[in-house]
This record gives sequence, C-alpha cells and structure tokens, in this order.
Amino acid sequence: MNPLTTRRRGAAPILLVVFLLAAAAGIMALKVATDRIARPAVPGSSIIYLPSGKYLKYATFGYSSLVADLIYLWSIQYYSNYEIADRFTYLEHIFSIISELDPRYTDPYEVGALIAVAEAHDAELALKLLDLGLAKNPEQWVFPFEAGHIAQMTLKDFERAQRYYEKCLAIPGAPAFVSRLRANAIYKMGDLQTAWKTWLEIYDTAPDDEVRKVASNHLYQVKAAIDIGDLSDAVKTFEARFKRLPAALEDLVRTGIRPALPKDLDGQDYVYDSATGAVKAPTIPWKR
Repeated sequence: MNPLTTRRRGAAPILLVVFLLAAAAGIMALKVATDRIARPAVPGSSIIYLPSGKYLKYATFGYSSLVADLIYLWSIQYYSNYEIADRFTYLEHIFSIISELDPRYTDPYEVGALIAVAEAHDAELALKLLDLGLAKNPEQWVFPFEAGHIAQMTLKDFERAQRYYEKCLAIPGAPAFVSRLRANAIYKMGDLQTAWKTWLEIYDTAPDDEVRKVASNHLYQVKAAIDIGDLSDAVKTFEARFKRLPAALEDLVRTGIRPALPKDLDGQDYVYDSATGAVKAPTIPWKR
C-alpha cells in the first residue's frame, strides 16, 4: 500500500475532529455576538437555534458523542448566566438534543433536571428529563430515585413518588433505603394499611438493629395514626349521640361505642383532652 495514501487516511479523522472543534468554537463566538445585540431588536437572541438532535446526528459524521459533550458544556455555561432572563425557554430542547446525540450520556439528564427544578422552578420538566433518561437507560436506578425525590419533596405528590420509588426498586442495584422512602411516601398518601404492611416487611427483613429501630418507629407512627383516627371517630359518634364530649375515653366502651380501647405499640394508653375531644399518642415516635 502506498505510504502516502495511508498517511492521508490516518489524517482524515484528525482533520474531522479539528473541523468539529472549530465549528463548535464558531458557535460559541456566534452566541457571544448575539448576546451583545439588544434584546428588543432581536427577540430570543440569547439562544442559538439548534435543529433536532435526530437530524443533527447525521451532520456529526459519527462523532455525535463529541458534539453532545460540546453542547452539554456550552449549556452549563449558558444556564449559569443569570443576566439572561428567559434562558430556560429552550431548556427541554437543548437537553433533548444531547439525549438524541448520545442517549447513554447520563450526566445531562441529571444536570438538566437539577437546573429545571432548582433554577427554572419547573419540577414537571425535571421529571420529564429524568423519565427520558430512564427510557434511554433502563438499567439506571438513579433516574426514578431522583424523580421520586422531586415528586415527594417538591411537588408533595406522594402517590407519584411511591410509583417512582417502586420503579427504582425493580432495577438491580437500587439501594435498600429506597424501600423506606417508598414506605414513607405511602404513609404520606394516607394509605395507612399498606404503610403498615410495608414497614412491617422492612422491619422483618432489616439487616441490622439501626434499620429495625427506624422501621419500629415508623410502625409506631402508623399504628398511632390508625388508632387515633378510630378513637376520634368514636368521640364524634359519642358527641352526636349525647350532645357532649366524653369525659374520658373509657366512656366510649361504657356506652358500647367501642368494644375496647387500643393501646400504642408500646402498650401505653392514648392521651385524651376532654375539653377539645383531641386524641394523641403518649410519646413521639423518634423519642421512644
């Protein structure tokens, strides 16, 4: 083979990489230039339009991962510029481009979701990006885990959170503590019977005393919530029947409204306020 031909073939990939880097530099320079233009004169000048990643992929000549890296690095700089008021308008578009160029590149899904929830205050968009990450990388438990955290802590959508945690737990390698987060989300949903069964399973399968203690405290909390709900309903029934509050919880048994009074998980009586009709647990679960 002609040595000159071999050298030419070997130089071709290098030239292509140089070309792509030069093109990226040109895009960066164009962005800087457009950012200097008065915004009223050119609406949306703070962002450079990029075509769908599906089409852009064909223009990368097999170097889509490199272009994904460049766009990702540019996006971090762009979304860190607090002078651009509407910088989040194209957030989904930019990170979907990165996803199309390199679906297995996991960092952008997480960082995009973080930007969406913490900076753009758009938790739904954050969940959308994490869902996309899971769809492209079904073996990555981190995506449903982070989505569950956002659903629980930001949206207070506990049913949605427990579904995400359930997805997470179905993926090999998911940490055991996610089962406790799911159990807590179920409790927050108000599904006390399922919460009791879930925490009891965690208690029975606990690998150590620390986890068993955590589960025990949550079991105390769940049982107390169930018992207090039942006793409060009985107090209301007594009040409706006798037009007054019971003087003590024992009156509920004496009048046949309840067959017996429940005790907390430690065998103690619940505390009753005869002035207000309120019932509460005798202790705080975490202080047992």
